This record gives sequence, C-alpha cells and structure tokens, in this order.
Amino acid sequence: MASSFIEEAWLEADRSQTDIMNPYNGEKIGVQYTATQADVERALEASYQSKKEIKKITSYERAKILKNAAAILEERKEAFAKLISSELGKPLKNTMDEVDRSIETLELSAEEAKRLHGETIPGDASSRGMNAMASTYRVPIGVVAAITPFNAPLNLVCHKIGPAFAGGNVTILKPAPQTTLIATALLQLLFDAGMPKNAINMVLGGVEAGQQIVSDHRVNVISFTGGIVASKNIASLAGIKKQLYELGGNAATIVHEDADLVRAATQCAKTGYSNSGQSCISVQRIYVHEKVIDAFTQKLVEEVGKLQVGNPLDPATDVGTLVDEQAADRVMLWIDEAVKLGAEVLHGAEKNGASVVPTILKNPPQKAKVVCEEVFGPIVSVIPYSELDEAIEAADNSEFGLQVGIFTNQINLAYQLAQEMEIGGVIINGTSNFRLDHWPYGGVKNSGIGREGPRYAVEELTESKMIVLRMDG
Repeated sequence: MASSFIEEAWLEADRSQTDIMNPYNGEKIGVQYTATQADVERALEASYQSKKEIKKITSYERAKILKNAAAILEERKEAFAKLISSELGKPLKNTMDEVDRSIETLELSAEEAKRLHGETIPGDASSRGMNAMASTYRVPIGVVAAITPFNAPLNLVCHKIGPAFAGGNVTILKPAPQTTLIATALLQLLFDAGMPKNAINMVLGGVEAGQQIVSDHRVNVISFTGGIVASKNIASLAGIKKQLYELGGNAATIVHEDADLVRAATQCAKTGYSNSGQSCISVQRIYVHEKVIDAFTQKLVEEVGKLQVGNPLDPATDVGTLVDEQAADRVMLWIDEAVKLGAEVLHGAEKNGASVVPTILKNPPQKAKVVCEEVFGPIVSVIPYSELDEAIEAADNSEFGLQVGIFTNQINLAYQLAQEMEIGGVIINGTSNFRLDHWPYGGVKNSGIGREGPRYAVEELTESKMIVLRMDG
C-alpha cells in the first residue's frame, strides 16, 4: 500500500485508489491512495510550521539519524531491491546496485551535515571597516519541495531528502506516481532511523498536486528531477524562489580510431541498456570513426546479443521492462520512424508487453527522434564520422548538455573535446553513463540548473548568513 504522509500520519480513507501493477507480468502488487487538494494544502502548511523546529536539530543529531538510516537500509537491502524490481521492472542486479548507491548517498549526506562551514572576513580591506569583522554561516533554506522521477526511485529520493535534512530543512516530497511503493517504504525506514516525522511530508499525486506545491509561497526551494516540459511548467508557476533542475539528455559517446574497441563496445553494451535505457545519461548516440566503425559495430552487436532479457527478479536478467507498455509502444514508434528515415536495424526492434529487445540502429539521420531527442529506452544509434571536430560538432548539436564519453588513447584529443563541448561532465575512456554519488552531477542547456551530489546539494539547499561585529575604536 502507498499513501501520502501528512501531519505525521499516513492517509488512507476516503481517497481515490489506483492499483499498482508489476510491469513485467501485469500482476497487482499494491494500491495507491491519491492526495486531495486539501491534503496538499495541509502538507504545505505542516511543512511551513515545522521548519523552525527542524532547524534547531543539531548537526550531530542530523548526521546520526542519516547514518542510522544508511545502516538500516543495508539490513533491508534485498527487500528494497526486490520492491524496486517489482514496481519498476528494473533488473535485480541493477536494483541491488541502486540500493548500494542509496546507502552511500545517505552516508555522504550524514557527513555533509557536519560540514556546514562559513568563514571570517576582516573589514580592514575597506577604509570604512577598520574596526569591523564579518562571519558567514550556512543556515537552512526552509521548505524544500522535492519532485522525483521513476527511473531511480530510491536513490534519487535519497539525493533529495538526504542533503535537505543534512542542511536542517523540511522536505515536502512528491515522488513519481509510477513508484510510490518504494517511496513509502523509504519514508518508513527514515522514521525507524529516528528522523522526526515532521521533517517530511509526502504527497502522492499527479501534475495538479505538483503544480499546487511549486506555486506556493511557503516553499523556499524547488528541487526537481524530470523532463524539460515539466520543468518549464514549474518555472512558469514558481515565482520568486530558488529552483534546481536535473533534467534530460541524449548522451553521446565518441569512439575514436585509436580506441580500445573491445573495451568501448563492451561498456557501450552494458551502459546503453541498463534499466532499459531509462537514464538521463544512458548511452544513446555513439559516434565512431569511419576507419573502425565496422569492427566496433560487429563487437557491439556481439556484446548486446549476450544480454539476457526477462524477469526483473531473475538475478541473471540484464534487461527488464520499461516502466509500462505505453513507454514500450512509444519506443517502437521511434524505431519505426528512424528506419523510415534510413536507419538500419542491426539488433532488436522487437517488443513483448512492456519489454523491448535491446536495439542497435546504424546511421539514423540527425532529424530522427532517436538522435535529436531523449530516447529513455533501450535504443543505441551508431553514427560514423571522419574527423574529431566533426564528431564534437555532432555530439554537441543537441538541446541537452549533461554528460558525454570519449574513448581514445590521446589525452590531448580528449581534453580538446572536454574544453569545446557545452556539457556538464566528460568521461574519458568511459561512456556517458558513469556517475559516482559524491561527484557534482548536472548539466547545461536544457539538461538543468544546479548540481547534485550531497556536498553540492547541501550548498544549494542552505543559505549564507552574515553576522558583523563592529568594535570600538
């Protein structure tokens, strides 16, 4: 069962219900109770009223609670991983990794709770400040509206709540409607770990609930992970408040003529189809030097052919389902469009329910959706180039700018790419799909504003306060 948590209580009665279905086998695995407009108002007011009390919790105590939460999640790792696999269709080997990353994210957030450092600034740098001294402090920002997507439903919520609480804030959480069971389980775990129940309010609902939250003056900052359409809607409603966006991508990886082709193909196969490609940095476009494209493509097809598609709860499964069958239907339409525009199917392009067989397309044109938009599905396109400048220009020809990968043995060429591209992160001798949770993560252009990673998120979710001492003299 999944229900909203408002005013320190789980809400159930007299609310509309939605069945929660396993996307792999279509079985009912739970029920979701949707919050009403009045419920959202109560959550907003409760969050606003609690912020002064939560602010008083010491850094030591906040760190202790987050560390305890990480320890409990370690104990419940398998149960959480199976719940994500059942609710999302993500393979167990990927969800076990997601739980590990979530444990690390909570631990990192606990460490950052003790690192809210300021500085002292002498006044005598100014002729008017000979007898003055300023000190700066990091203080809570207040109420954090956290809106999360379905594709990493545990770790991305931890990336919101962990830093928010580490900074002394109250969180009002709206998780993706597709993955509310895991959000419910995480909240219960946090309370078991000792987190005050008035530190979080959770609202289960759709677009209307989100709009009500982001437009409210009692919210101090919006931290949103999702798509560009939703982010533009949020921006139009938010008014004067801080807004942080972790948005989409159509990530490119460049394979130069001097690259280790076996390594490149193996990594592209592994990171292009994990979670059925439902990742903002999933390998989507692979630009390969024309001299090695045939050898690379042959190895890529071989490696992708080894991937096991099937039951997400089977430990041997590499690729499970998309979030639902409608998403799979959309992916197939994009494949069909690319083929009509001249792309060649080298592998896959088959659908079974919410599952799509890992697909490799060769040389789709720039105008094909699989190239110029975010696929968010198990499709990788291989595109030839002759000069590195040509590859850089093609890879950068996107409304997004999240991460890019390059395989080459020439470090000067790798840094040429890194310096020329408008991008948030460059992975040298790796694919675009590589992220460690303590690193700054985020993009430019339509890939977002701000950075995640507990250290960087805590900075975003606190404010600098200055206190000045004027001395006699």
